[in-house]
Amino acid sequence: MTDTLVLCGTHSSPYSRKMRAVLRYRRIPHDWVIRGSRWDDLPDPPVRLVPILAWRDDNGAYRDVMVDSSPQISVLEETYTGRSVVPVDPATAFLDFLLEDFGDEWVSKMMYHYRWANDVDAQKSGRILSLDWDLQLPDELAAKAHEMFVGRQVSRREMIGSSDNNAPVIEASYERMLDLLQDHLAQRTFFFGDRPGRSDFAVFGQLLPMLWWDPTPTAVALDRAPRALMWVQWMDDLSWWRVEDEAAGWDTADAIADTTRALFAEAGRTYVPFMVANAEALANGADEVVCEIDGVTFRQGAFPYQGKCVQWIRDAYTALAAVDRDRVDAVLEGTGCEVLVRTNAT
Repeated sequence: MTDTLVLCGTHSSPYSRKMRAVLRYRRIPHDWVIRGSRWDDLPDPPVRLVPILAWRDDNGAYRDVMVDSSPQISVLEETYTGRSVVPVDPATAFLDFLLEDFGDEWVSKMMYHYRWANDVDAQKSGRILSLDWDLQLPDELAAKAHEMFVGRQVSRREMIGSSDNNAPVIEASYERMLDLLQDHLAQRTFFFGDRPGRSDFAVFGQLLPMLWWDPTPTAVALDRAPRALMWVQWMDDLSWWRVEDEAAGWDTADAIADTTRALFAEAGRTYVPFMVANAEALANGADEVVCEIDGVTFRQGAFPYQGKCVQWIRDAYTALAAVDRDRVDAVLEGTGCEVLVRTNAT
């Protein structure tokens, strides 16, 4: 008997779409289950988040129930062979891991901001989110869910960083990123070679709702980066993408595209100041993160999870061989990202 891999998530969850795309690309057999639907019989994980990854035996019992997309990718790498999303060059693999976190922890701010900051986007999401797990939901219950979703999510904006004060920083970063993607996709399909890595799936997951769900950011993207609008459709199912040599198709760290280097500069300009300040706030017992980004005093609540992300990145950097750390340093020098990997948590 062989246990069945199950991914339980929602269509509206960027991290669920990230992980489903990884499984599709890697051609790993799995069951996709919509969280909260009548088909969802998974136990609650320790933290109530999606997506949930688990293995189900023939008797319907689940084991190894886990959340958090980055560790999920690592577990899949340990469990399944072929069509890996981790570059073979250790230095490139680290850079990919760092850019994945940029997607998960900064591009996610763009996603949340654009979904809930403007009424037209918030009202659309509120109307259809509850239908994600029940297409037959009665109209009166859907209307109540609409009010609940909009009220709850809008009220959480400042906690996530989507305040009116921070809005210019987030929106300018989104526009620059679109411009970078338009340039990059004119030459390359993926960030680190001729096959997708962790970072491609992370950025895809956050961009997908902004480029195909929410009206305001979709209009911005259509104007600035039409290639990116189609890229997210490609990324959603890359099971067709050919990988003829498991060891080939990746860039070495000293040969990554200039447009990928430019993404690190964007990360160093926005994501890094926030992540460093968040780690410092946590170390000092502060409840609020305060940092300067593009001349704006950026404020939001301190997040313990993002403090863990910083530590994981620094641990991965320290674990590199000295020669590979030097190669990583050569890529990051001058981007602003070097501050993240070289600064010890205080």
